[in-house]
Amino acid sequence: MRKNRLLSTMLLSALASISVNAQHQFTVNTKPGAPVQSTMYGIFFEDINFGADGGLYSEMVENRSFEFPDRLMGWNVFGNVAVNDVKPAFDRNPHYVTVSPSGHREKQSGLENHGFFGMGIKEGMKYDFSIYARLNLLQGKSTKFRVELVGEDDVPICQDTIVVTNNKWQKYTATLSSDKTMEKAFMRIFLMSGESVDLDHISLMPQDNWHGMRADLVKDLADLHPGIFRFPGGCIVEGTDLETRYQWKNTVGAPENRPLNENRWNYTFPHRLYPNYYQTLGLGFYEFFLLSEKIGAQPLPILSCGLACQYQNSDNDKNAHVALDKLQPYIDDALDLIEFANGPITSKWGKLRADMGHPTPFNLKQIGIGNEQWGAMYPERLEMFVKQIRAKYPNIKICGSAGPSASGKEFDYGWEQMRRLGVDLVDEHYYMSPEWFLKNAGRYDKYSRKGPKVFAGEYASHVKGQGDKPTVAMNNFEAALSEAAFMTGLERNADVVHQATYAPLFAHVEGWQWRPDLIWFNNLESVRSVNWYVQMLYGTNRGTNVLSLLEDGKPIEGADGLYASAVYDKEAKNYIIKIANTGDADKDINITFNGIKNLGSGKLITLHSNDLQATNTLSNKENVVPQTTNVEAKGNTLSVKIPAKTFAVYRF
Repeated sequence: MRKNRLLSTMLLSALASISVNAQHQFTVNTKPGAPVQSTMYGIFFEDINFGADGGLYSEMVENRSFEFPDRLMGWNVFGNVAVNDVKPAFDRNPHYVTVSPSGHREKQSGLENHGFFGMGIKEGMKYDFSIYARLNLLQGKSTKFRVELVGEDDVPICQDTIVVTNNKWQKYTATLSSDKTMEKAFMRIFLMSGESVDLDHISLMPQDNWHGMRADLVKDLADLHPGIFRFPGGCIVEGTDLETRYQWKNTVGAPENRPLNENRWNYTFPHRLYPNYYQTLGLGFYEFFLLSEKIGAQPLPILSCGLACQYQNSDNDKNAHVALDKLQPYIDDALDLIEFANGPITSKWGKLRADMGHPTPFNLKQIGIGNEQWGAMYPERLEMFVKQIRAKYPNIKICGSAGPSASGKEFDYGWEQMRRLGVDLVDEHYYMSPEWFLKNAGRYDKYSRKGPKVFAGEYASHVKGQGDKPTVAMNNFEAALSEAAFMTGLERNADVVHQATYAPLFAHVEGWQWRPDLIWFNNLESVRSVNWYVQMLYGTNRGTNVLSLLEDGKPIEGADGLYASAVYDKEAKNYIIKIANTGDADKDINITFNGIKNLGSGKLITLHSNDLQATNTLSNKENVVPQTTNVEAKGNTLSVKIPAKTFAVYRF
């Protein structure tokens, strides 16, 4: 018996010794190092997955101005309805419909719109209806029509009547109040009596919208606390051809007269075709600047460099890209945009900004030229932009592109040319596997500290889907955890990496083409993905200065499945440690803070799941969300046990 006790004691001693030997010893130097830019973590918006019309833009009517190539796409018409363009209300949106009596007292003439995958209406919400109308006949006297919201059961929920007595275009409004919540309601308009009427720009918006944007989606963005807001793309900046590229000047001024543009994503994916995907541009550059201001993010507009999408066009096709001697209008667009954002109200474009309701400048500090461009055609065009922007606006930072890949010949060439041109930031994109993100946490350790800084403008960890969607990437915990681990490397190298934005931002659950995406939504509500919470934890714990965090004199970037970074927040006077444990076992860690005597009490925020495939969905929004607890240090040392598959943020 004594022998067995002795053996047991020896075994326990050995296990304790193993535990001590296996324990990780992290050291933090509390002397503040390189500054962390206010733009370090942000968001990127592109109108993909019905992110604008049908998404962030709160307009509920599809094809509201009858300008889709199929003029009545999105509309069901009955009775006597025709499309016309004689003396229109808006010169850049010239089409409208004429609704005439059916010719029989028991028959109706009118039209219905089901919006974007239905119209989501909420109990207690009021909806602003507006329409431009006139009598069709010059000598007409009056006509009357009804507008109503109709439920999924085809029973009207609310309605109002509008009387038209003028043969000149006028705006008419009504307020519709819903006493029900339905995801698939629709709007119906029909002639009640009188003469033919012309109708145009038919709009329906919830009253809780913010400058035409969905209130819940705006809050989803604001709660990220982003420092930078890149818009409007992405590939739509380039267009499938130059004619359909995104042009900012078409997105300002009265929304009623902003011309329609084809969305570059309406036919790109054969397995997810949306031939009804167009851009009304009601959500335009003015609104993007307003949104940037509201959520506290620096705006970063991206403009065409004169190259159509290089994925979709041959570089040898002279008709696909603008010639160098025809590039000046594109450069003028960039110069004029800076004036629109920052110019005095006495300037042409500054006056337009003021007329739209914002006389004070938007304080634009940087601009991007080109999206995912590569090869020799790009730098020779970018050089012309750089010279003229530098000459007129020397304080504006210029962001160039390293192409669509994270490495390789074109990537290296792109960086070489960006250094030659002296741009301020180089946009890198990587949509890669979780394994890539884990292996590349040290990606920026050896980047040159001289020359352009890095902007990780589009990135996301792509985990292949499950079941019947094995090749379509998923927003699950595995992806989010690998991103959290990778981002410790961004933070540790904040002297090189000045900003980073996950992509894409939004996706409609019925209208997505690309995934994963940061925020998913239907017509009534949204859900924040697990990846959203990673971005939020970085955005709300950014700090102001990098702190050195080492183990055995080396950065913690994957050894034993651990990744870590540290920052100091001068304003809050807080030390912030971020640790990702991507391994299968819990990890015991001692963190010693050199330079201080007593760390005191703090907060621990963890994001954890035992299931790597776990996701947040509309039906289970809080499946994986952060949990907060109190922690206490002993002197200047914090001893922690971090569970397997966990992202932890400590703040003291």
